[in-house]
Amino acid sequence: MKPEAKQANTPLALQGKVWMTVGDDKLGGVERVELLASIAVHGSITAAAKDVKMSYKAAWDAIEAMNNLAGEALVERVAGGKGGGGTRLTRRGSQLVDNFRQIDEEHRKFVAHLSSQSHALADDFLLIQKMKMNTSARNQFSGKVLEIKRGAVNDEVTLEIMGQQRLVAIITRDSTDSLGLAVGGEAFALIKASSIIVVSEAAGARFSARNQLAGKITRLQVGAVNSDISIELPGGGTLAAVVTRAGGEAMELAVGDSVTAIFKASSVIVGTPG
Repeated sequence: MKPEAKQANTPLALQGKVWMTVGDDKLGGVERVELLASIAVHGSITAAAKDVKMSYKAAWDAIEAMNNLAGEALVERVAGGKGGGGTRLTRRGSQLVDNFRQIDEEHRKFVAHLSSQSHALADDFLLIQKMKMNTSARNQFSGKVLEIKRGAVNDEVTLEIMGQQRLVAIITRDSTDSLGLAVGGEAFALIKASSIIVVSEAAGARFSARNQLAGKITRLQVGAVNSDISIELPGGGTLAAVVTRAGGEAMELAVGDSVTAIFKASSVIVGTPG
C-alpha cells in the first residue's frame, strides 16, 4: 500500500498531554512526573534518569525547577547508610505523583471519548470552516460531486446537495484540475441571488437553463425597486432570489406559493474546502 493511500484510510485520532503550571511557568508533565516516580522506586537520581532515558544533568535541572516552582522540596537527599545515602521523594512529592496520575488517567479517558467521536468532530470542523467563508454570493450549498463530463475547454460538473437536489455547473477544464475535483469528493456551489429567475407556473414549460429547483416561498420582502425572495427547497435548503418589484407584482407572488427557481449552469461557481 502506498503511504498516501494508507494515510487517507487511517481514521482521525485525538491525543493530548497534561501539564501542570505555576503562573506562566511549567511545573511538569508526564515525563517529569515519571522521573519523580522512578526516584521513589530506585532511591537514586542516576538510576531514575537512566530509567526514564534522561541525562543526569537534565534530571537534576528538572528536579530543581520543580522544587522552586512547587514552593517546597519534592525531592530530598538522604545522607549516610550502607549505600552511602541517596535520594527520595518528600511527602509532597509522593502526593504530587499520586494526584497527577489520577488526573492523567481521567484526561486519557476524556481524550479517548473525544477520539471515538473524531469522525463527527472532523465533519463539524469542516462545516465550521465553511460557515466562516465570506462571499458576496447569497446562495451557498455544500455537496458531493456526482459526475464530471470532461470537455476540450469546459467541464460539466454535477453536484448533489441536501434533499438529493442536483446542481449543474459549467467551469473550465483548468478549474476542474486546479480544484482537484473528483467524483465522490466534497465541493460547494455559489450562486448569486440576482442570477436566479423565479417561475410561478413551470409545469409543462421548457427552459434552456440546466438548473431548475422547485420549492415554496417562505419570505417575500418588497423593496422600492426589487423584491427579495426566500425559497424553501426539499431537504431544508433555502434559495435566495432577487426579482424586480414590477415582475413580482405581475406574477402576484406571495408567501406559500409554489415556484421554480431556474439558473444557468454558467452562473454556478464551484469551490472546494480549504
